[in-house]
Amino acid sequence: MIRFENLTKEFVINGRSKVVAERINAVFPSGVSVGLLGRNGAGKSTLLSMVAGTMNPTKGRIHSTGTISWTVGFAGSFHGDLTGAQNARFIARIYGVDTDELVAFVEDFAGLGVHFHLPFRTYSAGMKSRLAFGVSMGVPFDTYLVDEVTSVGDAAFRKKSAQVFKARMKNAGAVVVTHSPDQMRDMCTAGAVLENGHLTYFDDIEEAIALHNRNMRQVNR
Repeated sequence: MIRFENLTKEFVINGRSKVVAERINAVFPSGVSVGLLGRNGAGKSTLLSMVAGTMNPTKGRIHSTGTISWTVGFAGSFHGDLTGAQNARFIARIYGVDTDELVAFVEDFAGLGVHFHLPFRTYSAGMKSRLAFGVSMGVPFDTYLVDEVTSVGDAAFRKKSAQVFKARMKNAGAVVVTHSPDQMRDMCTAGAVLENGHLTYFDDIEEAIALHNRNMRQVNR
């Protein structure tokens, strides 16, 4: 469960204030995969970062139960001089999972070939995302935070990513940032829309998509 209590996030850029979360009060239930919709710049990734604990709110609180992942696909914490395999082992030790099992899972899933045993700093952006998604999915969490990561790679990799994600959702929940209503229907069981700092939660995905579409039509006028 993730509960937002009067959550506010404000940025000041060149002397101007931009509020991406304004006194948000909402609950994402345990074991539910919530698709988070919103126009570009609405603050979806910022909200995910606050849930992950990598960014502090300006005001208010986020309460959660169970374990919450880092943002799935986020590669910023990997050490550039370590290989993909070494990075996977390091994370396994941090989270208390079997190192050999995680390395084997990531090597098979990411499909990096010989690059899995080369320094992370030599990877392309796509390779970094493959490694990051594999490591994220290889560690069991109660809630996964996903930011558009399943759009990475070719069709076969995207299909494999979606299959692994769905398997994890049998025993976990998620918050999934997406711009695709079809992806949301495929991956999620509930929806939320972030617009002008306000978050609206829906048990019905179609209601969330309908609100998002109305917001987008207004923006494009």
